[in-house]
Amino acid sequence: MFVRSHQRKKDGKDHVYWSLVETVRTANGPRQKTLCYLGELNSSAQARWLKTIEVFNEQGETQQLKLFPAHVQAPADDPQVARILVNRVRLERSRQFGACYLGLALWKRLGLDQFFATLLDQTEADVAWSKVVAVLAINRLCAPGSELSVEQRWYPATALDDLLEIAEGKINDTRLYRCLDRILPHKTKLERHLKQRYGELFGAQFDVLLYDLTSSYVEGAAENNPMMRRGYSRDHRPDCEQMVIALIVNTEGFPLSYETFDGNRTDVTTMETILRMVERKYGKARRIWVLDRGIVSEENLEAIRKRGGHYLVGTPRRQMKQFETELLKDDWTQVRPEVEVKQVSIPQGQETYILCRTQGRKEKEQAMRQRFSARMEEALERLAQTIARGRLKDRNKMERRLGRIQAQNSSVNDLYEITLQDTPEGLRLVWQMKEDRKRWRELREGAYMLRTDLQADTAEQLWSKYMQLTEAEAAFRALKSELSIRPVFHQLESRVKAHVLVAFLGYALWVTLKHLLKRPSSIAGQPSIGEMTPMKALASLSGLHSADIILPTTDGREIRLRRITEPTPEQASLLHQLAIDLPERLGLQPKCSADSAIA
Repeated sequence: MFVRSHQRKKDGKDHVYWSLVETVRTANGPRQKTLCYLGELNSSAQARWLKTIEVFNEQGETQQLKLFPAHVQAPADDPQVARILVNRVRLERSRQFGACYLGLALWKRLGLDQFFATLLDQTEADVAWSKVVAVLAINRLCAPGSELSVEQRWYPATALDDLLEIAEGKINDTRLYRCLDRILPHKTKLERHLKQRYGELFGAQFDVLLYDLTSSYVEGAAENNPMMRRGYSRDHRPDCEQMVIALIVNTEGFPLSYETFDGNRTDVTTMETILRMVERKYGKARRIWVLDRGIVSEENLEAIRKRGGHYLVGTPRRQMKQFETELLKDDWTQVRPEVEVKQVSIPQGQETYILCRTQGRKEKEQAMRQRFSARMEEALERLAQTIARGRLKDRNKMERRLGRIQAQNSSVNDLYEITLQDTPEGLRLVWQMKEDRKRWRELREGAYMLRTDLQADTAEQLWSKYMQLTEAEAAFRALKSELSIRPVFHQLESRVKAHVLVAFLGYALWVTLKHLLKRPSSIAGQPSIGEMTPMKALASLSGLHSADIILPTTDGREIRLRRITEPTPEQASLLHQLAIDLPERLGLQPKCSADSAIA
C-alpha cells in the first residue's frame, strides 16, 4: 500500500491530488486498486487558495490545518501548517461499511428510526433503545447471528458505531437482550406502521392476502416455554421441539402480519384465530384469501364467507376422484408451455373448480412413484425369499416385517395387493399391482385442483392468482435462509417471540430492498438492476469499507482522517439506482468517528 499523486491543470493552475492505492493480482497481471482519495494537498504556489481541513484534538477542540507534503516548502511561522510525511501514510481501523449502510438507509426509508424513537426513547439511556433495535434488525439482514455473536464478532467489525453515533463498548449482549424485552409489546403498532409505509413507497395493496405457515425448531429443552412442542416439522427435525409461525403477505410479498402458535398446532385450526386477529388490527373488509390445501376445511371457508370475504384455495387430492372423467378429456387450455388448466362446472353450485396439470410436476411425481415402487418390490422380494427358504416361519413375525415395509413405502402401498397364502410347502408371500389404482395414479400425476367463490372470465386468471401464493413461500425461504430465523436459541417464551419479531423486521428490510431493485434504472443507457437479488446487492456493497487514514507529520503529530473506500463502478451504479448517496466523510463525533489530530 502506498500513496500516489495525480496532477491536473485547472483554471490555469496546477493541482496535485493524492490517493491511497494497493497492488492486487488479477488475471491480466498486477494492477493498482484505489482504496480512497486523500484529496488535494497544498503547494507553495497556492498561497491564495490554500486548502484547509477541520480536525479536533483528544479534548474535542477543533482547529483548521493546512496540509503540505513534506518535500514542499510551506509558509513559515504559520501554526496552522502541517507537513505530511507522504511515504509513511497508513490505513487503520478498517470496518465493514457498505452492507450496514444500506441496511440503515432501508431502516430510515421505512421510517423505523422515528417510529422506535417515539416509542422507546422516552427515558434516558446510555444508548438510545431505537438505535439498539436498528443494530438487531440490520444484523438480521446482513449477517444473522445470536446476540452474543453480534457483540463479539459482527458489530465491532462494522461501522455502525459511527453511523449510529454509539460510543465504543456500549453494545453488549445484555443490552441486546433487554432491547428484545422492550420491542415485543409494540408488535401491532409496528405492523400497522409498515403497512402504511409500503403503501406510501410502493403503492402496495392488501385486498388479496396470501396465508401460509411454517415451523422453527429450538435448540435445547425449552422447559420454561410452553409454546415449544413437538409437531409436524417442516424443518425435518422431529427430534426438536418447535413453534409454528403463520405469515400473511400480499401478492407482492409485503408482510401484513404474523402470528406464533404452539408447536403442535395443526394448520387447519389456525384460520379462525388469524381472521379475528386481522379484523382486530385492520377492521372488517372484503378481503380475498389465498390458502394452501393444508389450511382448507369447510369450517374455515364458512368463516371467510361469514366475514364477507372470498377465497381461492387448493383442495385435497382425494377430492379429485369425482373429476376423473374431466381429467380424461382433451379440452384443456394451455396457459404456459408446461401448464394446462380447465374450468369444471358443478351443478347447482356457487363455487368454481379449476383443474390444473403441469408437465414438470407430472414427471417429478412419476419418478417418485417409480422409485418407491421399485424399493417396495425389492423389499417384498427379499421377504418372500426369506419365507420360501424357511428362515422365517412365525406368521406374526412375517406380518410385522410386512407392516414395516408397508409403513416405509406408504406413498405406494395402496397400489399393491399383498397376501400371505397357505400352500402345501407352507406360507408364501404373494403380491400384485392393482391395475385400476395404478391407472388412476398415472392419470392424476401432475394434476391438482383449485376451488374458489370468485368470478373470473377465464380459468387462467384464477390459476395466475393462486400462483401468487409462491410469494408467501418466498417469504419463508428468505426468513429461513438469508435471515436465519431458525434455529431458535432462546429458552423463554417472550424472548422467542421477540426473536421472531426481529426476523420480521429483517424481512421488512429485505422485501423493501427486493422491490427497490426491481425499479427501472434512472440512468440513460444503464441496464436495470431488476435481476439482482437482495443478497447479491448486499454482497456487492459489503466490499465497501470505512477506515482511518493516518497522516504522520514532520513535527511528530498524526492526523487521522476517517474515510470510505472508493466504490467500484458496479457499486457506484447500484448505489445510484437505489438513490443512496455515500457521505464524503463520517460525522465529527470525538468519541466515535472524526478527523482528528493527535500530538
